[in-house]
Amino acid sequence: MNQNSRSNLARRITVNGLIINTLLCGAKFAAGVWGRSSAMVADAVHSLSDSLTDMVVLVSLKFSARPADRDHAYGHGRFETLATLIIAAALFAVGAKILYNGITDVVRLAEGGVIEKPRAAALWMAVVSIAVKEWLYRYTLKAAKQIGSSALEANAWHHRSDAMSSIGTLLGVGGAYFLGSRWTVLDPLAAIVVSFFIFEVSWQILKTAGQELLDKSLGAQAEERIVRLCREAEAAAQAHSIKTRKIGGYACLEFHVYLPDEWNLKQVHDATDQMETVLLKAFGPQTLVTIHPEPLSLAHRR
Repeated sequence: MNQNSRSNLARRITVNGLIINTLLCGAKFAAGVWGRSSAMVADAVHSLSDSLTDMVVLVSLKFSARPADRDHAYGHGRFETLATLIIAAALFAVGAKILYNGITDVVRLAEGGVIEKPRAAALWMAVVSIAVKEWLYRYTLKAAKQIGSSALEANAWHHRSDAMSSIGTLLGVGGAYFLGSRWTVLDPLAAIVVSFFIFEVSWQILKTAGQELLDKSLGAQAEERIVRLCREAEAAAQAHSIKTRKIGGYACLEFHVYLPDEWNLKQVHDATDQMETVLLKAFGPQTLVTIHPEPLSLAHRR
C-alpha cells in the first residue's frame, strides 16, 4: 500500500470515528442529565476527549503524508509519533479526572452525603456505549495493523478505554438502579477501578511512542530477517553492522554488506538493487533502505 492509499484509509477510519464519537457524546450527555447520573455525564466527557484525539490524528495524518523534502530528508513520519504522544497524554488526563471524581464521590458518601438513584435511561445508554465503542476499537485497530500506523493504533486504544469507562459506568449505574440508594457507592468505586485500566493503556502508548522518538531498534528478529532476505536476494551477500529504527508508520534500515572483490560496479549495483527490492516488499514500500557495499576480503580483517 503506497503512502497516499495509507493516508486515505487512515483518514477515512478517523473521520468515521469522529462522527460516531460526536453523536455518542451528545447522546451520553443527554442520558446523563435526564437519567440523573453523574457517571454518565463523566462518560460523555470521555467521549468528547475521543473526538478531540480524532482531530489530532487527522491533523497528524495530513502532515505525516507529506513526501520527504530538503528540510525533512527522512519524511514527516514523526508527526504521527507526536500525535501518539498527545493521545497518550489525553488518555492519562481522562483517567486522572475519572479517578479524582470517583474519590470525591466516595468521600462525600462517607461523610453522609447522598447520590441520587439514576434512571433507566443512563443504564441503557451505558450498554449502547459499550457496544459501539468496542466495535469502533476493533474497526480502528484492524486498519491500524493493516497500514502500520502508531497514531491510529493509539486512537483505537482510546476507543477501548472509553468502552472500559462505560463498563464501569454500567456497573455503577446498574448497582445503584437495581440495589437501591445504599449501593450508589458502586458508581464511584467502579470509576476508580476503570481509571487504572486507562492509566495502563496510556503508559503502554506513551512507552511505544517514546521508544520511537529515541530511535529504538526494530529488534534482533528484524536484523536476522534482513540478513536472511539479503542472502535470498543475492547468495554471496553478507549483511552486517545493521541499524534499524521506526519513523512514524515506516521503517528505516541501514547496513553494510560484503560482496565478492572481483565484481565490477554494475554487478554490485544490481545486487544491492535486488536486495533493496526484497526488503521493500518485506518491510513495506515506504521503508528507507541504505546499503553500503564492501569487498568480501575486508570481512577477514575484522
